[in-house]
Amino acid sequence: MTSRSLIAVLCLMLVAPWSVAALGASPSSPKSGVRDLTQIRSSQVLRVLVNQSRNSSALIKGERVGTESQRLHALERFLTDTGSGRTLRLQMIPKAKGQLIAALLRGEGDLVAPGELLSVPRSAAITASDPVLKSVPLVLVGHKGQRRYQRVEQLAGKTLALPAGSAAGEVIVALNQRLVARRLAPVSIEWADPSLAVEDVLEMVQAGIYPLTVVEQPIAERWARVWPSLRIDRRVPLGSPAHLNWYMRTDAPQLKASIDRFLAGYRTPANADLSLIKAYKGQAMLHYPLASADRSRLEQLRPALQRHAREQQMDWLNLAALAFKESRLNPSARGASGATGLLQITPAAARRVGVGSIRSVDDNVQAAARYLALIRRQFFSSPRLNERERMAFTLAGYAMGPERVQAMRNEARRQGLNPDQWFFQTERIALEQVGMGGVRHVNTVNKYYLALERERSSLEQRPRSKAVSR
Repeated sequence: MTSRSLIAVLCLMLVAPWSVAALGASPSSPKSGVRDLTQIRSSQVLRVLVNQSRNSSALIKGERVGTESQRLHALERFLTDTGSGRTLRLQMIPKAKGQLIAALLRGEGDLVAPGELLSVPRSAAITASDPVLKSVPLVLVGHKGQRRYQRVEQLAGKTLALPAGSAAGEVIVALNQRLVARRLAPVSIEWADPSLAVEDVLEMVQAGIYPLTVVEQPIAERWARVWPSLRIDRRVPLGSPAHLNWYMRTDAPQLKASIDRFLAGYRTPANADLSLIKAYKGQAMLHYPLASADRSRLEQLRPALQRHAREQQMDWLNLAALAFKESRLNPSARGASGATGLLQITPAAARRVGVGSIRSVDDNVQAAARYLALIRRQFFSSPRLNERERMAFTLAGYAMGPERVQAMRNEARRQGLNPDQWFFQTERIALEQVGMGGVRHVNTVNKYYLALERERSSLEQRPRSKAVSR
């Protein structure tokens, strides 16, 4: 086996599980014994461990956007209707995909509803429901206008971006063994940052940041309705189709029987994706931030971004990502409420940190960097926050107001979510309370940051390197 193939295998075995665990940590839930349907009905609460991705379990201002959110709401009605009139409520417990089964075994939930294919280790303690979806294939997804693939051999030497916990990881490792046996270069796996769910990776593919990914066909088709520039290559055979299931403890047979009866009669509504399309309609499109012209503008702005980021003990790429989101690196941009310039800061916010004018690029960057540092220092300085989460909360405060974000953290704590984690946890409160806007702002800046981080070494080269056209 070649060194590149070994790297791909090691990435699957080591990097992915660590990444999932790193982001998905949350306050420990109280452990309890196994509960079957009788105990669940008595408590009137069914605890459902859900994949924390927005594709699976998002609720946006009362609209159920996640595929499992819709299906589970129907389950809630079914269990209430079949429970002798006793109301039963579902409690959603979002976890990183790789933590769902372990949380079930610890007694932190009664049911696992991943919304994606899930590799479950063989265990006498775990049982699967009847299929939620039968024979789900994995498909290759790229960008329209780029090369189309029809055979797995055409993937030799290519790089695929996969979200943490992706079922495609094992498939690619098996594919690499076949490629290497035929003296072809293996496929490289780039495991996405754990702040990215499957829908984020797909969005970065449509933007051209990632070249290719592999996801479940229903998920690819769903998000292609949101981002029509995605291309699905269905002819490339990637493993065998598998059933998508829910999971529960073996010693909860009543729950399993009831869930199987529900699934036998459930049909996905024909308009199930309308709420998703509505939620993303009008939202700014993610772009590739390192096209030739953008790269040249960033090089011109780099001295100011680096200087003021250094003064505030920030990563300059965070400022660069925010500038790309706010103005597409345009110092003359004008926004709402008097926001202006590269980083769209208002005169009032600038005066608050001692900057009287924000007309020049240097003053605009200085004011924004100081204001971000002020938010970070006054509201998000807790040592419980890691630096990525600290910046996410700071960006949320920049977009929605820090006091409001602090209130969201309090509500997250009240609902049993992790108030020290923005991605997939506190952001759920923001989605429910204010909708896509603020959450979209933070997540877009995060994706631009990750896109720039991939090219950090070339962006920080001195002397200036020649821009590469795409």
